[in-house]
Amino acid sequence: MGTTRENGSLYTVIQNNIATVEFGHPASNSFPIELLDRLSNEFNKLSKNDDVHVILLKSEGEKAFCAGASFDELMQISNKEEGKVFFNGFARVINAMRTCGKIIVGRVQGKTVGGGVGLIATCDYAMAIESASIKLSELTIGIGPFVIAPALKRKMGIVALSELTLAATEWKNAYWAKEKGLYAKVFETISEMDKEIDTLTTNLSRYNPQALTNMKKVLWEGTENWDQLLTEKAEISGKLVLSDFTKEALEKFKK
Repeated sequence: MGTTRENGSLYTVIQNNIATVEFGHPASNSFPIELLDRLSNEFNKLSKNDDVHVILLKSEGEKAFCAGASFDELMQISNKEEGKVFFNGFARVINAMRTCGKIIVGRVQGKTVGGGVGLIATCDYAMAIESASIKLSELTIGIGPFVIAPALKRKMGIVALSELTLAATEWKNAYWAKEKGLYAKVFETISEMDKEIDTLTTNLSRYNPQALTNMKKVLWEGTENWDQLLTEKAEISGKLVLSDFTKEALEKFKK
């Protein structure tokens, strides 16, 4: 059952040293700022929890994995500070995932747009089903995927980032995303994917947690400047979202 609350929902269940974090929002699992803040706080909290050895990140339902930033909140931004705060919400989630002492596995059961692609790229391992296409449509509304770009570049490389951002109206299929390194595995059905995820997370939960934490640090070497870097990128988006181009584009989308 999906949430109907306008600020979305976030549930965490911890069982057998596996923390399953599930986010949801009635608008295709998109992110208002409050939900972004709750998610980053959750990762920070789980990072310190000795009962958790691995984290599974998933979203509600069987349709979209994540539609990115909340459209309604994007339209309400009225000054640079509000813009920076909003886009910094994504920066904080990415940095919380990056610095979290636990391996994060992503479960992608549907299409993903914008900031949601950044979340997948920040998972340490992600599995998806065939219909889990991705798109970065930010340029079409006069902004860019600046905050998530470092995560995508690290995971998929500059060529894939270029293709995704510049072909802003184009969906890239799950097999393209796997070839570029975003997904580790792609499955025909959700049940096949869940079976594989269960095997992986169970195995990870039984490994030496200290070894996993040290491995996580190795995987993220060279990103120590991201706290500052992503905040700077959030400022760029925060300014652009106030442009006449973006205001007009958002109005058209709304209609």
